[in-house]
Amino acid sequence: MTALSCRIRFLLIALLAALPFAAHAAPAPAGKPITIGFDIELTGGLAANGRAALLAMQIWERNTNAHGGLLGRPVKLVYYDDQSNPALVPGIVTKLLDVDHVDLLIGGNGTNVVAPAMPVAIAHHLTLLGLFGLDVNHSFHYRRYFSIIPAGGMHPTQSFSQGFFAVAAELKPKPRTVALVGADAEFSQNALRGAREMAEHYGFKVVYSGTYPPNTADYTPVVRAIAAHHPDLVFVGSYPPDSVGMIRAAHEVGLKARMFGGGMVGLQATAIKTELGPLLNGIVNYDFWLPVKGLATAKARAFLKEYQAAAAKVNGVDKLGFYLPPFAYADLEVLGQAVRGVGGFDQAKLAAYLRSHTFQTVVGPIKFGPNGEWAAPRVLETQFQGVNGHGVAQFANPKTEAILWPAPFRNGAVRTPYQAAAAKP
Repeated sequence: MTALSCRIRFLLIALLAALPFAAHAAPAPAGKPITIGFDIELTGGLAANGRAALLAMQIWERNTNAHGGLLGRPVKLVYYDDQSNPALVPGIVTKLLDVDHVDLLIGGNGTNVVAPAMPVAIAHHLTLLGLFGLDVNHSFHYRRYFSIIPAGGMHPTQSFSQGFFAVAAELKPKPRTVALVGADAEFSQNALRGAREMAEHYGFKVVYSGTYPPNTADYTPVVRAIAAHHPDLVFVGSYPPDSVGMIRAAHEVGLKARMFGGGMVGLQATAIKTELGPLLNGIVNYDFWLPVKGLATAKARAFLKEYQAAAAKVNGVDKLGFYLPPFAYADLEVLGQAVRGVGGFDQAKLAAYLRSHTFQTVVGPIKFGPNGEWAAPRVLETQFQGVNGHGVAQFANPKTEAILWPAPFRNGAVRTPYQAAAAKP
């Protein structure tokens, strides 16, 4: 056989081998785009999380359109910056509905910005998926609301804080007292409500319960007020700016406690991790996803690889993407599967489908309970250990954020008291 014949034969074999994939390739989406509207935090206190969420959603948009779109049509994200300001949310949502005429609406990221969207969604009888909204529906009881947050079950605020108190209850001798503190805002109020209930459940006495204005600049007086009560445990329900402020104040004051942390939003973001560096050591706090066995499935790792490649080219986004991006992507995966399941955008049918099906996502299967929360919670309790300097690479190592609870994911032991653990590199 001549070299030319061999080459032709090789090309034919390669072509035939590719035919099955070509035959099953989805046709390119056509027609008017299906629009998905939402507000997102591109500036303000939640921007670190909001920008990461948006990038993950844009990856879903690109992947969906590359595989035939949704119902054979392309998808298009329509969004506006809410500046991390709850007061702007109702106006943005109204604009999305009345001016942009989006086909589908989802919530922004975070309790404080999801809650203001609820009255508008209810007035329009819309099905709404909220991203990382903690127990937003507890006062609305809206049957068409569904929450993308692992703090699930029938009592999501308790699920959110349970790990902190479960870890504390295992200490010898068992701690006796706890201080509860957070901002005077929706998220902190919900988090502290659940923490108070968990403290009672585990037999801890609340010796301090306080709030501070969301725009507080100096947290030293707050920490001094806590320290005056000498609590064994300090549970903080905070958003990123106040999380950073509380940690810096705790170091300045020399806060003494067996455990410190609990409900601090922001410490999961790579930018804040690298900003604080060793100041994170010793803090016991919640998390939702880390690249560990049981969570880092092949599908999740494939998404992270794609996300991290995209994040490397974009300024101001989380470069690791462990916290919010997988859930932002899953948010749209759930929505897309529901739309396909009902074959359209009928809001009542979408709500019924969401309530009765299990959805396969990059963060694993998601099934909603009767209150619109995840049927079963999946919250982690972790402790920062061995943080040295401000480099990014160390935070890619799961040992830097040891999982203390629940038992199936435990890969480290808690270090106490806080002041000793904080001083250990």
